[in-house]
Amino acid sequence: MVQLVEERSIQFQVDGGFYRAHSRIVRDLGVLAAAVYRQNQGQLRVLDSLSATGVRSLRYYQEAQADWVWANEGNPDLLETLTTNLRRIPAAQRCISVLSLRQLCLERSLMGDRYDLVDFDAFGSGSAFVQDALTVTTLGGLMYLTSTDGRTYSGREPQRALRQYGAYGRSHPAVQEQGLRLLLGSLAQQAAQRNFGIEPIFSLFWGDTCRIMARLTRKPTLTETNYGFLGYCHHCGTYGLPTWRKLSQATCAHDDLPLTLSGPMWLGKLHHPDYLRQMLAIAQRWHWQDVVKVLETMALENDLPPYFFPLKEIGARAKIDLPKLDSLLNSLQAEGFQASRTHINPQALKTDAPMEKIKAIATQLGAS
Repeated sequence: MVQLVEERSIQFQVDGGFYRAHSRIVRDLGVLAAAVYRQNQGQLRVLDSLSATGVRSLRYYQEAQADWVWANEGNPDLLETLTTNLRRIPAAQRCISVLSLRQLCLERSLMGDRYDLVDFDAFGSGSAFVQDALTVTTLGGLMYLTSTDGRTYSGREPQRALRQYGAYGRSHPAVQEQGLRLLLGSLAQQAAQRNFGIEPIFSLFWGDTCRIMARLTRKPTLTETNYGFLGYCHHCGTYGLPTWRKLSQATCAHDDLPLTLSGPMWLGKLHHPDYLRQMLAIAQRWHWQDVVKVLETMALENDLPPYFFPLKEIGARAKIDLPKLDSLLNSLQAEGFQASRTHINPQALKTDAPMEKIKAIATQLGAS
């Protein structure tokens, strides 16, 4: 007897296909963004480029009410499983293929075929598939890209980051957010080469994976303000954002030592506030409470600087036990600073306060 797996409103077979139950929230957010698009535009055509079992294709059809789903899987051994799972989608509203991701996008591009949402859930550096995504996404459409190459974006292989992202990634305490921003920066820069732009819809770090959902816009959005360098002082833990014109003068505001620079990368907002509100409304209506919490945290962190401070880092630099996150947030806000949790790391905070002030407040809290 074939065993069925349940995820939200659907049932499907795994039967040897790759399926990670822990990544359900990644698919939840993709479905919510697709549902908002369908709600606003009145249509939704989806290209699921690496379908595996077809769980994403099924959910886009059933939950986001996609009008058309193209499900492609690069492994021909999974064709039977994929076809079986997608039988519940009417034949007139689906297409199933077994092609490499690159061949699929090339063929669709040559046919002039464009999609409202393209989902590229691939392994490795997501930058390798940016050009493919740009060729098959309609203007105003959504691109959902993945990066699983932690060694590259975390600064352990900066030369590889240079090859993959056209950027130099260095190590610092907020490298998970750096992974999101390197992928967004690569997408924005390559879209600008085509005289297009992007708007981040949401950016998610989950497990060890970076996922970004971005909208393709008619006009370039890349500027020297939202695309640049992140500086970090290993001596005192302070971050800085040197401008392009003053990179040679990039020094720490606290101790005047040279900053270690990473970039260029996306420095603008990680999420689109209006889109988040619409996704949140649907998640509340569907009673997806765990997703509601993530979206609420995303909304709170969105206006804060492009880095975060782990409690472990604060405790080590202040030479104290780990401070309580809520108490530290409340104290920072009471002193006029912006501060919030971050979805990227549950034991970290985002704030516009400098490290020295964070340490002072944490030390005071520890002594009281």
